Amino acid sequence: MKVLELHELSPEDSLRLDFEGAFNQQAALERELEPVLQSLEEYAGGWMPDVVEGKRRRKYARAAIWKSLEEKRSEKSTSIVLQRTKWPAMYMRLRVYFPPLPPELRLSLQVQPLSLFAEVERCRQFVEMVRAWASRYPVSHASAHSLADRGLANSPLFGRDMETSIRDGFDKIYEVFWLNVFGPKLVEAVGRERMLSTPAWRVEALPNGSVLLVLSPTAADFASDEARLAQARAHAHLRPDLDFSTLLRTLRERSATLAPVEPRFHPDVAPLLSRVVDDCAIHERQRRISELNVYQPPEPEEWLPLGAALPSDVRNLERAREYYAYLAEHLVALLHSKVPSVFDETPQSLTDVDYQFWHEDFPTVFERHNIDTHAVPAIGAYLGQVLVRHLGGQWIPRQKLEETQVLVGHRVWLPFVRAWRYMRSRQSLLDASLTQLYRVAERHRA
Repeated sequence: MKVLELHELSPEDSLRLDFEGAFNQQAALERELEPVLQSLEEYAGGWMPDVVEGKRRRKYARAAIWKSLEEKRSEKSTSIVLQRTKWPAMYMRLRVYFPPLPPELRLSLQVQPLSLFAEVERCRQFVEMVRAWASRYPVSHASAHSLADRGLANSPLFGRDMETSIRDGFDKIYEVFWLNVFGPKLVEAVGRERMLSTPAWRVEALPNGSVLLVLSPTAADFASDEARLAQARAHAHLRPDLDFSTLLRTLRERSATLAPVEPRFHPDVAPLLSRVVDDCAIHERQRRISELNVYQPPEPEEWLPLGAALPSDVRNLERAREYYAYLAEHLVALLHSKVPSVFDETPQSLTDVDYQFWHEDFPTVFERHNIDTHAVPAIGAYLGQVLVRHLGGQWIPRQKLEETQVLVGHRVWLPFVRAWRYMRSRQSLLDASLTQLYRVAERHRA
């Protein structure tokens, strides 16, 4: 079964829920988890999972869930993942911890796209599902909100280091999200009367002492000014030590950061920059588009006019060309599992190669000696082969690789020099991309 993997989909905001509750370790696991599944099946509707994944994937069914949990069970925990094969996409990890660890039920849920939750009724059902879970499994804190806005809020660190965050958890009101469940300790710290008088769309005391707080009827409009006003009012009410104006200004800045920006990338590198943007965290995406919209790659310098071309100084031209093909095969061997298109030696494969090296931060991660000795010759040869194959180029072999040229139109290009500059840093992978050199060579071949 092929599931919709969130990381493989077009970047789009999601609704993210984090939930950690206590459960009865003395009861049978199936009995304890029954309410989770019952509420999920009752309220999920159009985003209901249809796949259960433990050690292998199975069609969603209660029996498949129990089987998968048993297969994954270790001494201290067990877990499963629930997903979908059709749009909309969802990812839900259910993990249970056993003694000697504190007995906990942890649920993390992500549903894409967030726009699905522009409907009041769908949001109401989501709230009812979380309410049912929070009533059955007491929590210290649970929340649901835009994944992108969570990123800008630095959740769950909230400006703390990782160790402090793990130790203290959500020990005070760091943020008020679209949906919140505040456990008894947080309610007591704030004051029950104050908590229940929070200005919000829905505030409800749960039977176990927790309080459910929902800011507005829908989750998708979190970035609107009306929603930000509601968010700031609720936060300032629960944390009177914080300044309302400062809270509101910060929230409005976050909305501005997430406002859609139309990509206007330099045409020579637009295919590559689009991939770079897609690699960003969702909360960084619009800011990165803005940065790359003004980015101008340096004009390639790795060329000579035809009149300045160096003549070949090798005896056997055919053997030299075979050697370049042999070097290019080294790049295919290096990248073929991650970049299947590398076999094709096309302009598109150059962009795929550019992106993969950038994604891996190849110039920084690998040893400089190995890069210069092995990767640079392979990349230069591969670039030259694409120029030959698709632009009618001709190799002009030289004994020194850095002097080797490819004749295209009235220019000769120096692919091995380009490869050397390309592999200096992560930024140089953009400044001296293979994609750009090919596009410029293409324009000048006439």
